[in-house]
Amino acid sequence: MPTVRHDVVVVGARAAGAATALLLARLGYDAVLVDRAIFPADTVSTHQLARAGVVQLHRWGLLRAVLDSGAPAIRQVTFTVEGEPTTRAIKHKAGVDLLVAPRRYILDTIVAEAAASAGVDVRFGTTIGGVHLDDTGRATGVYGHDSAGARVEIDAQYVVGADGLGSRVARSVGAEIIEDRGGASAAQYAYFGGIPWTGIELTVADRALTGVFPTNDGQACIWICSPSVDVRDGRRRAGSRADAFTAQLGSTAPELAERLRSAVRTSAVTGMLRAPNFVRRAQGPGWALVGDAGYHRDPITGHGLSDAYRDAELLAVALDQALRGETSETAALVGYQRQRDEALRDIST
Repeated sequence: MPTVRHDVVVVGARAAGAATALLLARLGYDAVLVDRAIFPADTVSTHQLARAGVVQLHRWGLLRAVLDSGAPAIRQVTFTVEGEPTTRAIKHKAGVDLLVAPRRYILDTIVAEAAASAGVDVRFGTTIGGVHLDDTGRATGVYGHDSAGARVEIDAQYVVGADGLGSRVARSVGAEIIEDRGGASAAQYAYFGGIPWTGIELTVADRALTGVFPTNDGQACIWICSPSVDVRDGRRRAGSRADAFTAQLGSTAPELAERLRSAVRTSAVTGMLRAPNFVRRAQGPGWALVGDAGYHRDPITGHGLSDAYRDAELLAVALDQALRGETSETAALVGYQRQRDEALRDIST
């Protein structure tokens, strides 16, 4: 039986991967989207979308589905500095007048289902072991196994790695790290319910930024970004993640900590103890990286999801140019990396 050669195979079906596959399918391409998880499935993420990400969802026709999932429309942000709160309404701009922070198992499923509806061949429960390279070093497809252990081979003109920080695609193609600033900060969070939430809250304290993102099911994601050493020391003193988290909230955001005494913690405390800051080469012959596979920066920026959606669109445009022959593959993919790198330098993008 002849081998089917697809236009693109995307490894990783979360924010960047699902969006890339969706956009390619809407452009008429034969795309395969694989992920080792079986959706809906959660992942480590504080998941508040900056305005740019909300605008992307709106433009793609997916914002209504996110709101219909029960993720509340967030219409105000309160900043507290030195105990003094200032509240600002979300202004109407670029077609949206709200922010949103849906749980990742909901958001990622919505985008992946939209990709499937657009014609993407979505394969959950598929673990990719590596990338096939031809004699010239060009990526020609991927291999792995499905949830039953059966061998999987997917041939494609382009391989997109959207498989996160530990990207197997990046390792397989030898995508080197071109900038590494290490990681000295931690991002930890937990979910709380049982009390009302009026909007996003950000509290600036010495050596910490604390936040509140209202999310699905009447809950909120309560998070703290602070130096890793502070978290390690706190856990050593407290004896548990939960007790250390509570103690740190009390010292960095005392008013919030007091309100949370009436709330119910509905999850374990999770997150990253050492958040990396690196940039990888994002392209090569027959392959490209997008999302955390290509770069990761401190979660304190709050732009991870929005960056992923932006770069998915940049990559889809570049692959479209290459596949149509509008420009050479090299020019298209080098152009994608240049645009990505320029954008990631600007936190306001």
